Amino acid sequence: MKLSRNLSVGFFFIFNQFLFSQSIENPNILFIIVDDLNDYIGVLNGHKQTKTPNIDKLANEATNFKNAHANVPVCQPSRNSLFTGILPHRSKDFGWTPHFKQPHLKNKTTFIELLKQNNYETYGTGKILHANKRNYWSEWGIEEKYNYGPHASNISQDGIDGHPLVPEPFKSVNIVDGSFSPLSNIPYVLDSLGNRIEIGWRYNKKEKFNYVDEIERDLMPDEMHAEWICNKLIELNKINNKNPFFMAVGFVKPHTPLYAPKKYFDMYPLENIILPEIKEDDIEDTHYTKNYPKSTMGLHYYEKLIESYSGNKGLRQFLRAYLACISFVDDLVGKILNGLEKNNFSKNTIVILTSDHGWQMGQKNYLYKNSPWEESTKIPLIIKIPGSMPSVVLEPVSLIDIFPTIIEMCNLKFETNKKANRRKVNSLDGNSLLELIKKPSSKRWAGSSGALTMLGVGINKPTAGIGVNKNKSAPWHIEIEQQLDDSLIKKQNYSLRNRDFRYILYKDGNEELYDHQIDTHEWNNLSENHDYRKIKKKMKRDLLKKIN
Repeated sequence: MKLSRNLSVGFFFIFNQFLFSQSIENPNILFIIVDDLNDYIGVLNGHKQTKTPNIDKLANEATNFKNAHANVPVCQPSRNSLFTGILPHRSKDFGWTPHFKQPHLKNKTTFIELLKQNNYETYGTGKILHANKRNYWSEWGIEEKYNYGPHASNISQDGIDGHPLVPEPFKSVNIVDGSFSPLSNIPYVLDSLGNRIEIGWRYNKKEKFNYVDEIERDLMPDEMHAEWICNKLIELNKINNKNPFFMAVGFVKPHTPLYAPKKYFDMYPLENIILPEIKEDDIEDTHYTKNYPKSTMGLHYYEKLIESYSGNKGLRQFLRAYLACISFVDDLVGKILNGLEKNNFSKNTIVILTSDHGWQMGQKNYLYKNSPWEESTKIPLIIKIPGSMPSVVLEPVSLIDIFPTIIEMCNLKFETNKKANRRKVNSLDGNSLLELIKKPSSKRWAGSSGALTMLGVGINKPTAGIGVNKNKSAPWHIEIEQQLDDSLIKKQNYSLRNRDFRYILYKDGNEELYDHQIDTHEWNNLSENHDYRKIKKKMKRDLLKKIN
């Protein structure tokens, strides 16, 4: 029996190596990025009720990176880093500046541009880069203005509002973040007698989203993006273009507002929703509130959600909507993967599916992204290379590793600096994941010390080169106007996740340490535990090495 098992394992690795030796010449790439998706998919076991059969099927045919993390757990800088291959602390990109305006990144080549330079046809639609440039693409799909709609209509000047069925004060935290509902709950206003008048759904004051019922309605933006991709695959199959393609789709859901067709809400009956395990006063042994004001979105949102409903009813409603939006996106992923198969592209197309960051669902009294903890940093990362064996990788990886992985998989020639008169810079901050795809337990992978996440704020007074922050509840909503001093690197907050532990170093010097072998919820901060002093010391050393 033992001999048989060893032979089987040996055969797996020999066979896998053989397959990789038969490399695909000029492979196509299908890149799927989902917004605000944490580990609430079946194969990551983030929530036991989530229904994601299509993503799960993809993961079971691919390399599933179960310990993957965002480098910044908030949209704009996360995507800036992902597509340029530069870590946020090195670019000092911790705000809300488009990558093509950010002083350090504006001359960096995105991997979309790189693929185009290497004779790839590039097709995209949806929310991919947080700020798009049309010249990156051979062809662009649906206009980005539709990405976040629809919204509840009202009679105000801008024509949109939070959903009327969401009670105050949570409804007013934000038109986007404070809203959730099935599409079948058509927005309404009350007349002078208190009677409901249906006013429907809108994108803005001028553009209406038509909804009669679940069959007779406009397509939601994510549905339009999936349809556009499928039609493009049909078209490419017919013309038989000799150039390979890079095709990207960015799904907005489960980003707020959490609206989706009613059938996806019906998949999760409210009375059956299982809440995450939340420890009372869990935030008390952290140092988050010493470095961020209590008005910060995540803390503020959770407080207002609890205040708006009795008991945990609000969290239950919000979680149901989040799960519904995930299943909605999963169906769209399935539609695109079926289109890939039907149009004979599956044998020469690499599929990559990921998210820009996670979302915290009430843990540590926090309801949002941009925290240093697991549910905010952890993301799905699935890479399917035709001919490779399915596998699971437990090594810590992050979004920064995607750029060098694409270079190696596609054998690209590259120069990351656009200006020829500048010093030649070919360095990327990540490490190719191909070694782990070939051998999931490889000791040769260069990034094994951990996945680095930066939480930028650290700016408590006016600083040269930084624009005015107009959103006081989101201190990262700043624009970087010029190159910033390197001293600001040490004034940010950092989290390092390795295979077994998470270490957090705040700008004020305070620390957190969590042992994921016995504490997957990150309930017990062990930074002052004498038994863990050596581990803490090593992880601090590893973190500082990465940012110095």
